[in-house]
Formats: sequence, structure tokens, C-alpha cells
Amino acid sequence: MSTTYRARATGLLSRRTIAHAAVILIGLVMLYPLLWMVSSSLEPNDQIFGSGSLLPHSPSLANYRDGWTGPGSPFSVYLLNSLLICGLTIAGNVLSCSLAAYAFARMSFVGRRVLFGLMLGTIMLPQHVTLIAQYSIFRDLGWVDTYLPLVVPKFLGTEAFFIFLMVQFIRGLPRELDEAARIDGCGVFQIYLRIVLPLLRPALVTTAIFSFIWSYNDFFTALIYISDPSKLTVPLALRTFLDASGQSEWGQMFAMSIVTMVPVLAAFVFFQRRIVEGLATSGLK
Repeated sequence: MSTTYRARATGLLSRRTIAHAAVILIGLVMLYPLLWMVSSSLEPNDQIFGSGSLLPHSPSLANYRDGWTGPGSPFSVYLLNSLLICGLTIAGNVLSCSLAAYAFARMSFVGRRVLFGLMLGTIMLPQHVTLIAQYSIFRDLGWVDTYLPLVVPKFLGTEAFFIFLMVQFIRGLPRELDEAARIDGCGVFQIYLRIVLPLLRPALVTTAIFSFIWSYNDFFTALIYISDPSKLTVPLALRTFLDASGQSEWGQMFAMSIVTMVPVLAAFVFFQRRIVEGLATSGLK
């Protein structure tokens, strides 16, 4: 028995060792582009593409210094532009999506199921399908080359994914809480504000985090509506380091890419538990 037990234990240990080694190897393969970008940000342009080594030949912080001053405005301007848009986007999504989700989950009105189905259908609708119509509307309103096309739709409940997320969460809340609040004299909006909204915190945090990440990394929408160099967001600002007709500043672009990753990584690491909690308690398992 002891020999058989030892053989089984040895086999189990071997399988676990192989599995862990495979996971570590896959992790290194996935991290290689990031590590190479960090290494390239410390090298001059003429040495970046000479080899695929992760060790810089002549490390220097010149790319970070020159990239921060930028080809136009200081890079801090672009960071502040992106953070401003992200803040307004978070506020809009949290407010409008929570109100829409509360209406779908708790209120009864004609066509609720049809409207909810149409709302879910918009998740499968590519952004490019509605791009021309949206651009025409914003152009007629005089909003082109402003942040309004990037922010105003968020206050109108246009993010169907977040609405669905909150609907699933609200449906899990006991209706007895609403009935008790009505007995105490609360109206519909007071129930939303005093009962539902505080209990909706995990889903709200998840919405805020994803809104920040998606808005911060949005290149296409900002490219369509923003042309003033002083209003560029971070993704557009990184594109200015590349010149199709001249010399591209690859080192500076890599350096600023590392800098712009810091807020996203910090948000994800700090709120990782909240993200998992919000998704798990919203029925998306």
C-alpha cells in the first residue's frame, strides 16, 4: 500500500509540476511584448529594432523626458483630457444606466419586455453601423471637435451591457424592501435613491471601472470627432509620435505607452475584487 501511495503521490506531483511549468511558460510568452516595450523605451530609436533582447544595450530615460514634453503640448495635457472624459463618462453611465435598470427591473409599463429586448439587441449592433448617422447629428448640432459626442450619449443610457448588468442585480434584491419603503411613504424615486442605489454598489463599481477602462482606451470615437491638437486624448496623442512620411519616435511612443498604462493597471489592481464581486452578484457567472 505504501509503495502504491508513493507512486500515486509522485505521479500527482509530476503532473502538477508540468502544469505549473506550462502556465509559467504561457505567462512569459504573454508578457514578452510588454517586457520588450519596457526595454525599448530605454533605448534610442536606432537600437530598438536591432534585436529582440529584453535587456537594453544603452539604457537611458531620455525617451521619457522627451516624450513627456511631446511633439506638441506636454503629455500631461493629454492625460488630463482623457481623465476629464473618463470622469464624465463614469458619471453618465452610473446615473443613466442605474435609472434605466431600475425601471426595467421594478416598474411595470407597456412594452417593457419589447424595449428590454431591443435594448439587448443593441449589444450585437456594431458601432460602425450607426457611425454615419451619429456623426451627421453631432455635426448639425455643432458638437464636432468637442468632447460632447464622447460624453453626452453616456448620460442617455446608451450602454446596454451596464443596464443588463444592473437589471440582473436589482432582480436579486427582495421586493419586500420596496413594499416596506412604500408603507413608510416613499415614492418611486425615493425607493431608487434610498433603497436600491445603496444596495447596487457592487454593480455600480463594476460599471465605473469598465467605463473608465473603455473610455480611457477609446481611439476610434475620439479620432472621428476630435481634431484640435490641444484636445487630443491619450490614444490619439500616442499616434502623433508616428510619422508615415518622416522619422517616427518609437522610443518616445513606447515610453509614453508605459506611462499611460499606469492608471489602468492601478485601477484594475485596486478594484479587482470589486469587479469580480459585481459580476458574480449580477448573475453573470
